[in-house]
Amino acid sequence: MAYVEVDGVQVHYVEHGPAGPGVTTAVMVHGFPVDHRLTTSAFEPVFADRPGWRRVYVDLPGMGRTAAPGVGSTDDVFRILRGAVEALVPEGAYVVVGQSYGGYMARGLAAADPERVAGLATVVMLVEPRHELRQLPVRRVLVRDPELAERVGVEALEAEEVLVVQTEETWERARQEVDPGLAAADPVVTARIEASYAGTFPVEPAAFEKPVLILVGRQDSMTGYRDAWGLVEHYPRATFAVLDRAGHALNIEQPALFGALVREWLDRVEEAQQA
Repeated sequence: MAYVEVDGVQVHYVEHGPAGPGVTTAVMVHGFPVDHRLTTSAFEPVFADRPGWRRVYVDLPGMGRTAAPGVGSTDDVFRILRGAVEALVPEGAYVVVGQSYGGYMARGLAAADPERVAGLATVVMLVEPRHELRQLPVRRVLVRDPELAERVGVEALEAEEVLVVQTEETWERARQEVDPGLAAADPVVTARIEASYAGTFPVEPAAFEKPVLILVGRQDSMTGYRDAWGLVEHYPRATFAVLDRAGHALNIEQPALFGALVREWLDRVEEAQQA
């Protein structure tokens, strides 16, 4: 296990890929309150055939293996995350990728370090921290496998808040990639963070002319898709994609489209770095 210390917090991270000259680092930030396993399983297949990229998957404070009993707000989380990034990527360009709450963090990192951040990608990102102000579609399930319903029970599927495509594959992936992170989170710390969910740090760069990817799910009833559209003008080089048949588990429900769009974004980042 690998850790980096920031303000007395041992931040856990998982690293893949090469390091050294000519290598670009991708910093991966997961959602709330899961851990690095969610982003690792989503993005490692995309990087499988793409050499020259180092990937760093960070466990946010109070989540995964990053114990942080003193953390009490999103501002604390961002401060520690930024310190970890500075320690793990002390020089050179890097890109930031964020899922859900991690997308909020990723935007903050891009705003704080626009000269070094060579690209930004967000997946079902949190835009409006206050739940009551989010523009959300009505919760609905588009696909339900009858055999899965018979195996796990309709009650369990009705209680599933994320999946809008409920098949054997999506169900098993959610159990393997989401549930362990939920179980590992510190409930006391995450409750304090949730009570102070909105950060006070800037999340929009004054000018960010780097390649950006914004992926949202048309049926995402947790963070929605409408709020994210308002961000496009902040990112002149953004691709904005609303995926049908996708909710908050977009990468699980639309893996082929997800992979194609992330690869195209990486192509644009590489092209911009060579210009």
